Amino acid sequence: MYKTVMLTGASGYIGSWTLKELLEKGYTVRACVRDKSNAGKVQHLLDLAKDAPGKLELWDADLLKEGTFDEAARGCDAIFHMASPFTLRFSDPQKDLVDPAVLGTKNVLKAATHSGTVRKVILTSSTVAVYGDNIDMQEQGLSEFTEANFNITSSLKHQTYSYSKVTAEKEAWKIAEAQNQWKLVVINPAFVMGPMLSPNSDSESLNFMNDILTGKYKMGGPELFFSFVDVRDVALAHRLALENETATGRYIISSVTMPFLDLTEIIKKKYPGQFKLPAMKTPRLMILMIGWMYGLTVKFIKRNVGYRIKVSNAKSIAQLGMKYIPFEKTIEDMVDLMAPRRGG
Repeated sequence: MYKTVMLTGASGYIGSWTLKELLEKGYTVRACVRDKSNAGKVQHLLDLAKDAPGKLELWDADLLKEGTFDEAARGCDAIFHMASPFTLRFSDPQKDLVDPAVLGTKNVLKAATHSGTVRKVILTSSTVAVYGDNIDMQEQGLSEFTEANFNITSSLKHQTYSYSKVTAEKEAWKIAEAQNQWKLVVINPAFVMGPMLSPNSDSESLNFMNDILTGKYKMGGPELFFSFVDVRDVALAHRLALENETATGRYIISSVTMPFLDLTEIIKKKYPGQFKLPAMKTPRLMILMIGWMYGLTVKFIKRNVGYRIKVSNAKSIAQLGMKYIPFEKTIEDMVDLMAPRRGG
Protein backbone atom coordinates (compact mmCIF):
# COMPACT_ATOMS: atom_id res chain seq x y z
CA MET A 1 0.00 0.00 0.00
CA TYR A 2 1.40 3.36 -1.05
CA LYS A 3 0.18 6.52 0.67
CA THR A 4 2.86 9.21 0.47
CA VAL A 5 4.76 9.79 -2.77
CA MET A 6 7.30 12.28 -4.07
CA LEU A 7 6.86 13.78 -7.54
CA THR A 8 9.65 15.66 -9.31
CA GLY A 9 8.84 18.02 -12.17
CA ALA A 10 5.37 18.49 -10.70
CA SER A 11 4.70 21.83 -12.37
CA GLY A 12 5.47 20.52 -15.86
CA TYR A 13 3.13 19.45 -18.63
CA ILE A 14 3.09 15.74 -17.70
CA GLY A 15 3.81 16.35 -14.03
CA SER A 16 0.72 18.49 -13.52
CA TRP A 17 -1.58 15.81 -14.93
CA THR A 18 0.14 13.13 -12.87
CA LEU A 19 -0.29 15.23 -9.75
CA LYS A 20 -4.00 15.60 -10.56
CA GLU A 21 -4.31 11.83 -11.07
CA LEU A 22 -2.63 11.08 -7.73
CA LEU A 23 -4.50 13.71 -5.72
CA GLU A 24 -7.83 12.48 -7.06
CA LYS A 25 -6.95 8.99 -5.84
CA GLY A 26 -6.20 10.25 -2.34
CA TYR A 27 -2.41 10.21 -2.26
CA THR A 28 -0.30 12.61 -0.24
CA VAL A 29 2.02 14.09 -2.87
CA ARG A 30 5.26 15.86 -2.08
CA ALA A 31 5.60 17.90 -5.26
CA CYS A 32 9.14 19.05 -5.98
CA VAL A 33 9.48 22.29 -7.96
CA ARG A 34 12.28 24.75 -8.67
CA ASP A 35 10.72 27.56 -6.65
CA LYS A 36 7.56 27.00 -4.65
CA SER A 37 7.21 30.77 -4.11
CA ASN A 38 6.74 31.31 -7.87
CA ALA A 39 2.96 31.65 -8.05
CA GLY A 40 2.97 31.56 -11.83
CA LYS A 41 4.41 28.05 -11.75
CA VAL A 42 2.60 26.53 -8.76
CA GLN A 43 -0.82 28.19 -8.46
CA HIS A 44 -2.42 25.65 -10.80
CA LEU A 45 -1.03 22.89 -8.56
CA LEU A 46 -2.60 24.49 -5.50
CA ASP A 47 -5.88 24.79 -7.40
CA LEU A 48 -5.78 21.07 -8.27
CA ALA A 49 -5.48 20.21 -4.60
CA LYS A 50 -8.36 22.37 -3.35
CA ASP A 51 -11.17 19.87 -3.80
CA ALA A 52 -9.15 16.69 -4.19
CA PRO A 53 -9.18 13.96 -1.49
CA GLY A 54 -5.39 13.80 -1.58
CA LYS A 55 -2.95 16.19 0.08
CA LEU A 56 -0.39 18.41 -1.65
CA GLU A 57 2.95 19.47 -0.19
CA LEU A 58 5.28 21.76 -2.14
CA TRP A 59 9.06 21.29 -1.83
CA ASP A 60 11.92 23.22 -3.41
CA ALA A 61 14.52 21.09 -5.18
CA ASP A 62 17.32 21.46 -7.72
CA LEU A 63 18.15 18.62 -10.13
CA LEU A 64 21.84 19.50 -10.12
CA LYS A 65 22.28 19.83 -6.37
CA GLU A 66 23.17 16.61 -4.57
CA GLY A 67 21.06 15.91 -1.50
CA THR A 68 18.37 18.41 -2.46
CA PHE A 69 15.70 15.66 -2.66
CA ASP A 70 16.71 13.80 0.51
CA GLU A 71 14.38 15.56 2.93
CA ALA A 72 11.34 15.35 0.65
CA ALA A 73 11.97 11.64 0.01
CA ARG A 74 12.30 10.73 3.69
CA GLY A 75 9.10 9.00 4.80
CA CYS A 76 7.78 8.50 1.25
CA ASP A 77 6.59 5.12 0.02
CA ALA A 78 7.38 5.80 -3.63
CA ILE A 79 8.94 8.36 -5.96
CA PHE A 80 7.89 9.54 -9.42
CA HIS A 81 10.88 11.09 -11.17
CA MET A 82 9.69 13.22 -14.10
CA ALA A 83 11.92 16.30 -13.94
CA SER A 84 14.19 16.42 -17.00
CA PRO A 85 14.63 19.11 -19.66
CA PHE A 86 12.46 18.66 -22.76
CA THR A 87 13.66 21.29 -25.17
CA LEU A 88 15.00 21.45 -28.70
CA ARG A 89 16.28 24.97 -28.04
CA PHE A 90 19.65 24.84 -26.31
CA SER A 91 23.17 26.26 -26.64
CA ASP A 92 25.25 23.67 -24.79
CA PRO A 93 23.89 20.10 -25.18
CA GLN A 94 25.90 18.67 -22.30
CA LYS A 95 25.08 21.45 -19.86
CA ASP A 96 21.50 22.15 -20.94
CA LEU A 97 20.23 18.62 -21.55
CA VAL A 98 22.47 15.71 -20.59
CA ASP A 99 23.73 16.94 -17.21
CA PRO A 100 20.29 17.80 -15.79
CA ALA A 101 18.85 14.51 -17.08
CA VAL A 102 21.63 12.26 -15.80
CA LEU A 103 22.70 14.09 -12.64
CA GLY A 104 19.08 14.72 -11.71
CA THR A 105 18.34 11.01 -12.01
CA LYS A 106 21.34 10.15 -9.86
CA ASN A 107 20.33 12.65 -7.17
CA VAL A 108 16.70 11.49 -7.04
CA LEU A 109 17.62 7.80 -6.89
CA LYS A 110 20.19 8.50 -4.17
CA ALA A 111 17.40 10.19 -2.23
CA ALA A 112 15.26 7.08 -2.68
CA THR A 113 18.01 4.96 -1.14
CA HIS A 114 18.79 7.44 1.64
CA SER A 115 15.11 7.65 2.59
CA GLY A 116 15.00 4.16 4.05
CA THR A 117 11.27 4.06 3.25
CA VAL A 118 10.90 4.24 -0.55
CA ARG A 119 9.89 0.88 -2.04
CA LYS A 120 9.25 1.81 -5.66
CA VAL A 121 10.55 4.40 -8.12
CA ILE A 122 8.63 5.23 -11.30
CA LEU A 123 10.97 6.91 -13.80
CA THR A 124 9.62 8.89 -16.75
CA SER A 125 11.77 8.11 -19.75
CA SER A 126 10.59 8.26 -23.38
CA THR A 127 10.25 6.25 -26.57
CA VAL A 128 13.31 8.20 -27.73
CA ALA A 129 15.21 6.01 -25.27
CA VAL A 130 13.84 3.04 -27.26
CA TYR A 131 14.90 4.33 -30.70
CA GLY A 132 16.73 7.39 -31.98
CA ASP A 133 15.85 7.65 -35.69
CA ASN A 134 12.97 6.16 -37.63
CA ILE A 135 15.43 4.33 -39.87
CA ASP A 136 16.63 2.40 -36.81
CA MET A 137 13.76 -0.05 -37.25
CA GLN A 138 14.92 -0.92 -40.76
CA GLU A 139 18.63 -0.94 -39.92
CA GLN A 140 18.07 -3.25 -36.96
CA GLY A 141 15.80 -5.59 -38.91
CA LEU A 142 12.81 -4.98 -36.65
CA SER A 143 9.10 -5.26 -37.44
CA GLU A 144 8.31 -2.95 -34.51
CA PHE A 145 9.95 -1.23 -31.57
CA THR A 146 9.31 -2.80 -28.16
CA GLU A 147 10.53 -2.38 -24.61
CA ALA A 148 13.46 -4.69 -25.46
CA ASN A 149 14.99 -2.02 -27.71
CA PHE A 150 17.33 0.76 -26.62
CA ASN A 151 18.36 3.82 -28.61
CA ILE A 152 21.91 3.21 -29.94
CA THR A 153 22.10 5.90 -32.63
CA SER A 154 21.74 9.23 -30.78
CA SER A 155 24.69 11.27 -29.54
CA LEU A 156 25.64 14.69 -28.22
CA LYS A 157 25.70 15.97 -31.80
CA HIS A 158 22.73 14.06 -33.26
CA GLN A 159 19.31 13.82 -31.60
CA THR A 160 20.69 15.32 -28.39
CA TYR A 161 17.44 15.22 -26.44
CA SER A 162 17.04 11.53 -27.29
CA TYR A 163 20.61 10.93 -26.16
CA SER A 164 19.92 12.63 -22.82
CA LYS A 165 16.89 10.40 -22.20
CA VAL A 166 18.52 7.07 -23.03
CA THR A 167 21.65 7.99 -21.06
CA ALA A 168 19.60 8.93 -17.99
CA GLU A 169 17.47 5.79 -18.22
CA LYS A 170 20.51 3.52 -18.51
CA GLU A 171 22.02 5.24 -15.46
CA ALA A 172 18.78 4.60 -13.57
CA TRP A 173 18.88 0.88 -14.36
CA LYS A 174 22.53 0.73 -13.30
CA ILE A 175 21.74 2.34 -9.94
CA ALA A 176 18.64 0.19 -9.41
CA GLU A 177 20.54 -3.04 -10.01
CA ALA A 178 23.15 -2.07 -7.41
CA GLN A 179 20.65 -1.98 -4.51
CA ASN A 180 17.71 -4.00 -3.19
CA GLN A 181 15.68 -1.45 -1.23
CA TRP A 182 13.41 -0.20 -4.01
CA LYS A 183 12.07 -1.46 -7.33
CA LEU A 184 12.42 0.55 -10.55
CA VAL A 185 9.68 0.74 -13.17
CA VAL A 186 10.18 2.90 -16.27
CA ILE A 187 7.48 4.64 -18.32
CA ASN A 188 8.44 5.35 -21.95
CA PRO A 189 5.83 7.73 -23.41
CA ALA A 190 5.61 8.48 -27.11
CA PHE A 191 5.33 12.11 -28.28
CA VAL A 192 2.96 13.52 -25.65
CA MET A 193 0.03 15.64 -26.83
CA GLY A 194 -3.23 16.88 -25.33
CA PRO A 195 -4.50 19.72 -23.12
CA MET A 196 -2.34 21.49 -20.56
CA LEU A 197 -3.19 22.34 -16.98
CA SER A 198 -0.59 25.07 -16.52
CA PRO A 199 -1.24 28.45 -18.14
CA ASN A 200 2.53 29.02 -18.39
CA SER A 201 3.69 25.70 -19.79
CA ASP A 202 6.64 25.89 -22.20
CA SER A 203 6.58 22.22 -23.23
CA GLU A 204 7.89 21.38 -26.69
CA SER A 205 4.62 19.51 -27.26
CA LEU A 206 2.75 22.80 -27.00
CA ASN A 207 5.35 24.59 -29.13
CA PHE A 208 4.92 21.88 -31.77
CA MET A 209 1.15 22.35 -31.87
CA ASN A 210 1.46 26.13 -31.82
CA ASP A 211 3.77 25.97 -34.85
CA ILE A 212 1.12 23.93 -36.68
CA LEU A 213 -1.73 26.27 -35.79
CA THR A 214 0.15 29.47 -36.62
CA GLY A 215 1.20 28.39 -40.10
CA LYS A 216 4.85 27.39 -39.77
CA TYR A 217 4.15 24.45 -42.07
CA LYS A 218 1.50 26.09 -44.27
CA MET A 219 3.56 25.58 -47.45
CA GLY A 220 3.86 21.87 -46.78
CA GLY A 221 4.82 19.22 -44.27
CA PRO A 222 7.38 16.42 -44.30
CA GLU A 223 6.52 12.73 -44.54
CA LEU A 224 7.60 12.21 -40.96
CA PHE A 225 6.07 9.46 -38.83
CA PHE A 226 5.44 9.95 -35.12
CA SER A 227 4.13 7.81 -32.30
CA PHE A 228 1.75 9.87 -30.14
CA VAL A 229 0.00 9.57 -26.77
CA ASP A 230 -2.40 11.65 -24.71
CA VAL A 231 -0.87 13.38 -21.68
CA ARG A 232 -3.76 12.10 -19.54
CA ASP A 233 -2.93 8.52 -20.52
CA VAL A 234 0.69 9.12 -19.51
CA ALA A 235 -0.45 10.31 -16.08
CA LEU A 236 -2.72 7.29 -15.71
CA ALA A 237 0.08 4.90 -16.72
CA HIS A 238 2.29 6.27 -13.95
CA ARG A 239 -0.37 5.63 -11.31
CA LEU A 240 -1.12 2.15 -12.64
CA ALA A 241 2.59 1.31 -12.63
CA LEU A 242 2.71 2.32 -8.97
CA GLU A 243 -0.35 0.37 -7.89
CA ASN A 244 0.34 -2.79 -9.90
CA GLU A 245 2.68 -4.86 -7.74
CA THR A 246 3.54 -7.09 -10.69
CA ALA A 247 4.61 -4.16 -12.90
CA THR A 248 8.18 -4.67 -13.99
CA GLY A 249 10.72 -3.25 -16.42
CA ARG A 250 9.77 -0.70 -19.07
CA TYR A 251 6.38 0.28 -20.49
CA ILE A 252 5.93 1.98 -23.85
CA ILE A 253 2.91 4.29 -23.59
CA SER A 254 1.62 5.06 -27.08
CA SER A 255 -1.86 5.30 -28.57
CA VAL A 256 -1.19 5.74 -32.29
CA THR A 257 1.55 6.02 -34.91
CA MET A 258 0.88 8.22 -37.92
CA PRO A 259 2.54 10.63 -40.35
CA PHE A 260 2.66 14.33 -39.50
CA LEU A 261 0.16 15.21 -42.22
CA ASP A 262 -2.45 12.81 -40.81
CA LEU A 263 -2.34 14.83 -37.59
CA THR A 264 -2.95 18.07 -39.49
CA GLU A 265 -5.81 16.39 -41.37
CA ILE A 266 -7.53 15.74 -38.04
CA ILE A 267 -7.34 19.46 -37.29
CA LYS A 268 -8.46 20.39 -40.80
CA LYS A 269 -11.59 18.23 -40.58
CA LYS A 270 -12.55 19.42 -37.10
CA TYR A 271 -11.75 23.11 -37.68
CA PRO A 272 -12.20 23.72 -41.43
CA GLY A 273 -10.59 26.93 -42.63
CA GLN A 274 -9.57 28.12 -39.15
CA PHE A 275 -5.81 27.51 -39.35
CA LYS A 276 -2.99 27.81 -41.88
CA LEU A 277 -2.39 24.08 -42.18
CA PRO A 278 -0.03 22.32 -44.60
CA ALA A 279 -1.38 22.33 -48.14
CA MET A 280 0.73 19.40 -49.35
CA LYS A 281 3.44 16.89 -48.57
CA THR A 282 6.82 18.48 -49.11
CA PRO A 283 9.11 16.33 -51.31
CA ARG A 284 12.13 14.88 -49.50
CA LEU A 285 14.55 16.69 -51.82
CA MET A 286 12.90 20.00 -51.00
CA ILE A 287 13.12 19.23 -47.26
CA LEU A 288 16.84 18.59 -47.67
CA MET A 289 17.16 22.04 -49.25
CA ILE A 290 15.04 24.02 -46.79
CA GLY A 291 15.16 21.85 -43.66
CA TRP A 292 17.42 24.35 -41.91
CA MET A 293 14.48 26.77 -41.83
CA TYR A 294 12.71 24.32 -39.52
CA GLY A 295 15.78 23.48 -37.46
CA LEU A 296 16.26 20.10 -39.18
CA THR A 297 19.76 18.85 -39.95
CA VAL A 298 20.58 16.96 -43.13
CA LYS A 299 21.40 13.87 -41.06
CA PHE A 300 18.04 14.01 -39.28
CA ILE A 301 16.17 14.34 -42.57
CA LYS A 302 18.05 11.47 -44.20
CA ARG A 303 17.44 9.14 -41.25
CA ASN A 304 13.82 10.02 -40.49
CA VAL A 305 11.81 11.52 -43.35
CA GLY A 306 9.97 8.87 -45.31
CA TYR A 307 10.65 5.99 -42.92
CA ARG A 308 7.63 4.29 -41.37
CA ILE A 309 7.74 3.06 -37.79
CA LYS A 310 5.66 0.79 -35.61
CA VAL A 311 5.72 1.13 -31.83
CA SER A 312 4.19 -1.61 -29.70
CA ASN A 313 1.92 -0.72 -26.78
CA ALA A 314 0.96 -4.35 -26.15
CA LYS A 315 2.75 -4.65 -22.83
CA SER A 316 1.04 -1.56 -21.39
CA ILE A 317 -2.37 -2.93 -22.38
CA ALA A 318 -1.73 -6.45 -21.13
CA GLN A 319 0.01 -5.64 -17.85
CA LEU A 320 -1.19 -2.17 -16.85
CA GLY A 321 -4.66 -2.41 -18.37
CA MET A 322 -4.26 0.75 -20.45
CA LYS A 323 -7.23 1.82 -22.58
CA TYR A 324 -6.06 4.72 -24.69
CA ILE A 325 -7.95 7.94 -25.37
CA PRO A 326 -8.79 8.24 -29.10
CA PHE A 327 -6.18 10.49 -30.69
CA GLU A 328 -8.84 12.65 -32.36
CA LYS A 329 -10.07 13.63 -28.88
CA THR A 330 -6.50 14.31 -27.78
CA ILE A 331 -6.04 16.79 -30.63
CA GLU A 332 -9.49 18.34 -30.25
CA ASP A 333 -9.02 19.00 -26.52
CA MET A 334 -5.55 20.41 -27.14
CA VAL A 335 -6.58 22.75 -29.96
CA ASP A 336 -9.68 23.96 -28.07
CA LEU A 337 -7.42 25.16 -25.25
CA MET A 338 -4.63 26.56 -27.39
CA ALA A 339 -6.51 28.26 -30.21
CA PRO A 340 -7.74 31.27 -28.19
CA ARG A 341 -4.18 32.15 -27.17
CA ARG A 342 -2.29 31.26 -30.32
CA GLY A 343 -1.86 34.88 -31.34
CA GLY A 344 -3.04 34.78 -34.95
